[in-house]
Amino acid sequence: MRRAVITASATAAGVVLLLSLKPHDPSTAAAISSSPVAGGPRSSAGPTSSPSAPSPSASSTAASGGTRTVTGNAVNTRYGPVQVRVTLDGSTISKIDVIQYPNRDRRDQEINSYAVPELNQEAMAAQNAHIDVVSGATYTSDGYTRSLQSALDRAAKK
Repeated sequence: MRRAVITASATAAGVVLLLSLKPHDPSTAAAISSSPVAGGPRSSAGPTSSPSAPSPSASSTAASGGTRTVTGNAVNTRYGPVQVRVTLDGSTISKIDVIQYPNRDRRDQEINSYAVPELNQEAMAAQNAHIDVVSGATYTSDGYTRSLQSALDRAAKK
């Protein structure tokens, strides 16, 4: 009889815990940009007011003076897509815009508010996609580096 009461209580507690989980709802993410300053790389964490639509493939646009902008593939992560747009001046990365990143709930926003500027700063300093993962933002870091590498690969082909 004791076992039945304990089993029923444990089952009820498990059901309550499962029902209290909140699913991630799809949403769009704001863009985060980084651009260099005279003293070195600087990142800007202010989201823009216009969200960007997902892009399944990379695209690029050319500007005058050897400056070109290349958009990397949108990389799906466990918590949502990550996509970057790189501005290159010759072969030097001059600006990185994160046009998609997980931003569904408060926790995603908290994590990415420090992770994305840190990733931008590291990539600007390294001038490639071989950067360290930000602790606590492993999935975003992985998506960021994969999208950045796809953008740099596209830029190399042009």
